[in-house]
Amino acid sequence: MEIPYTVEARRDTGLYNAKVGIWLFLASEVMLFGALFSSYVLLRVGADSWPHGLLNIPIGTFNTFVLISSSVTIVMCWANLKLRRFGWAKVYLAITILCALAFLGIKSKEYNDKFTHYAIRLADGKEITGHIKGDPRFLSLKKLITQKTETIEFAADPEKDARGHETKEAKAEEKAHHGEHEFKALKVSDLTYLSAYVPSHNTYFAIYFTLTGLHGLHVLGGAVVLSYILLFGKMWRENPERVTNRVEVAGLFWHFVDLVWIFLFPVLYLL
Repeated sequence: MEIPYTVEARRDTGLYNAKVGIWLFLASEVMLFGALFSSYVLLRVGADSWPHGLLNIPIGTFNTFVLISSSVTIVMCWANLKLRRFGWAKVYLAITILCALAFLGIKSKEYNDKFTHYAIRLADGKEITGHIKGDPRFLSLKKLITQKTETIEFAADPEKDARGHETKEAKAEEKAHHGEHEFKALKVSDLTYLSAYVPSHNTYFAIYFTLTGLHGLHVLGGAVVLSYILLFGKMWRENPERVTNRVEVAGLFWHFVDLVWIFLFPVLYLL
């Protein structure tokens, strides 16, 4: 039995079934991300202080450009399907998938940087951030003590102002050392706190990983669907209008994912 309204519109809604379904699904997605953004606002307003300058803004900006470009290419794919230019439609669809994979790859690099970036507190109360030699992941003070590690080689970050920007003195020192920071030995017995930039570190990173992680899963899910349409679609020439509808529905989801990131980027990276 053939499923009705996969191509032609329903009389009651004026839309085919898949478009009705995707709008209902997107409504639930708005409620999901709306709740998370609301939680962010409440936590941010209630915090005594909020960290700045902990994320790589140039990389985040480039990733924003990648995702916006993918929204353009998915529209171009749909337009070429309407014109029955199947070759170009597949090219634009492939570019969209590549943009999604590039976005996820860049985001995974950002995640790795946070897993190897540490904040420590010394016995005298001084707090510094930086990298441990070898860039180990997920180290904790308890693990160092268990492993009977006596010292760690630690390279401190340049000093920053209240907005997270490097001070003039730090920039001058970095330039003098050609961008390389000196590793110094620190006794584990002198440390009272050590944590990577992970959710357990502070509220900011708990929000960061929750929001960007959930968004990344949406990007991955969208890429899987688009890959299925590109590689396993058997109706490109047999039933092109149905394929066009599938791309349109996937494109609506993709635009939503793009829109969420446009809100995430300034909220997490800039404000």
